[in-house]
Amino acid sequence: MKDYKIFVINPGSTSTKVAMFKGKEKIYSENIQHDVSELKAFKEVRDQLDYRRDMILESVKKSGETLTDVDAFSSRGGGCGTTESGVFTINETLLDYVTNRPSVVHPAILGAPIASALAEKYHAKAFIVNPPEVDEFKDLARVTGLKGVYRKSAIHALNQKEIGLRYAQKVGKNYSDLNLIICHIGGGISITAHEKGRMVDSNDIARGDGPMAPTRCGSLPVRDVVEMCYSGKYSEKEMLEKVTKNGGLADHLGTSDAREVKERTDAGDAYAALIYDAMIYQIGKEVGAMAAVLHGNVDGIILTGGISYDTYVVQRLKEMISFVAPVTVMAGEFEMEALASGAIRVLSGKEEAKTFTGIPVWDGFDCLPR
Repeated sequence: MKDYKIFVINPGSTSTKVAMFKGKEKIYSENIQHDVSELKAFKEVRDQLDYRRDMILESVKKSGETLTDVDAFSSRGGGCGTTESGVFTINETLLDYVTNRPSVVHPAILGAPIASALAEKYHAKAFIVNPPEVDEFKDLARVTGLKGVYRKSAIHALNQKEIGLRYAQKVGKNYSDLNLIICHIGGGISITAHEKGRMVDSNDIARGDGPMAPTRCGSLPVRDVVEMCYSGKYSEKEMLEKVTKNGGLADHLGTSDAREVKERTDAGDAYAALIYDAMIYQIGKEVGAMAAVLHGNVDGIILTGGISYDTYVVQRLKEMISFVAPVTVMAGEFEMEALASGAIRVLSGKEEAKTFTGIPVWDGFDCLPR
């Protein structure tokens, strides 16, 4: 098989990760840091497009690499609304969606326009791969105890899917034939039931659901949160930041760095130990919930994400969940590799690229009383 040359782009809040792959080999990468004061000069996130593109071109030039022989530009998606999984050709509908009516306000929305612009310039293909809004939920997974409030698919879709594919290859099976529970344990934590190649249920990493995480609160007693909201002590913005930015380890211990928390527990900090163990406990409990979703028919549990490097976390989780299925550790994140491998699967004919339509995967229940 040809060693396709793929350039991948992953825009973050204050940085843009880029990498060049030749086949599966990464031949160049850089995490381009952006000056916060320079970013503040842009009124809208979309206004950063030319700035970030030029920074990417400067990075490539300094590396000594060239984009003239790139087969495809593959980018993280973002802001495209709920969609099915897979590799999508970047088309005008997608560009219009993320530019003019993005579902989120985050630099990830710049990925597709940058990839498209570079692909046009260098006469290559342009793709996004498994964007964050991938939604494969069962309808039962959407329902809550309040009419009009529905659980949404907010998962580390890019890494989760890549881990599923890698694990399947490792055990000599097809991802679409396996039932897996994949635990992405990093700055955010998503515990996801993969049923025959579909992410049918998971906790919501964005809205306060599932285990607490380094910066996120996880599931909470709702009545207490309502009372907090109306206590007069917090603004709406402050409450939202408590849930999504300043919760979890950060709220309890003043740091979101799991390595620092582990150092404090090793030094005898009893409260740090309690909170760290509670986070692990909540992860294990969520694994149990996903096992129930899969009716106990689980082929494997995979631990991934940065915190999965921590042998203490791994050991405690194994003690708690190994009765469900064998536990495999695939620590770290494979987002850049996932972007490259998605493009390669399409270029090599192993997978067909999908067409983005802008039609949401789910838009309410037809049986809902009007």
